[in-house]
Amino acid sequence: MAKDVEVQEQGGEYSAKDYHDPPPAPLFDPEELTQWSFYRALIAEFIATLLFLYVTVLTIIGYKRQTDTTVGGTECDGVGILGIAWAFGGMIFILVYCTAGISGGHINPAVTFGLFLGRKVSLIRALLYMVAQCAGAICGTGLAKGFQKAYYNRYGGGANSVADGYNNGTALGAEIIGTFVLVYTVFSATDPKRNARDSHVPVLAPLPIGFAVFMVHLATIPITGTGINPARSFGAAVIYNEDKIWDDQWIFWVGPIVGAAVAAFYHQYILRAAAIKALGSFRSNA
Repeated sequence: MAKDVEVQEQGGEYSAKDYHDPPPAPLFDPEELTQWSFYRALIAEFIATLLFLYVTVLTIIGYKRQTDTTVGGTECDGVGILGIAWAFGGMIFILVYCTAGISGGHINPAVTFGLFLGRKVSLIRALLYMVAQCAGAICGTGLAKGFQKAYYNRYGGGANSVADGYNNGTALGAEIIGTFVLVYTVFSATDPKRNARDSHVPVLAPLPIGFAVFMVHLATIPITGTGINPARSFGAAVIYNEDKIWDDQWIFWVGPIVGAAVAAFYHQYILRAAAIKALGSFRSNA
């Protein structure tokens, strides 16, 4: 029976793997810039993030409109926090499913950054993905405002900020842990080791990623409105453009970046023991 991936020395020989990790992405790969598949992936990230912001921002605005007691609403109307969380998680599930085969379905600079640290994407691809995601978020939020300008301005535009009663440290911690959960789930759902063992894992990958987004929103909507996606927070801040939103904006970049980095390190170097494997390979070559 084939053994797990761990490198094991047995009488000077190393046990064979029953699956193969893809080679790490090069740090710089200028050849990508000459390939149509690269630009197709950028377009997919742009459109996916646009759709993500359009649907989720309108869900937030619609909920606040339906619960506004000054216009006849009640606290029992609307989708509630649970419905908002479903909107975010459901859209991520749908969009990852649609774009995974084209761009990898990142739709989030924090996910892209984590995968870059894990050597899954090159630096050029990571940077341009982030640009496409932020541009898509701005356009998606702009569409939401264009269709419902009065409600958009009245109900906060779905922008992220630290809620009353919480300090910046609490908000930063919520963003770090929430992004850790998301990026850790992404690494686990796309792990080639699991894909080799269980043929259903690649097909179901968008589901746990969407559920991770859903669960994190349930926990952190009352604190920050839930960022865990710098493009989502940045796009809403650009279009709403209010001082309080910009004052808190750093939290929605620093938190996700730190959370993604910790998740990448934990999965690659603790769970997958990348450092130990590299050492084992070095000893074997020696």
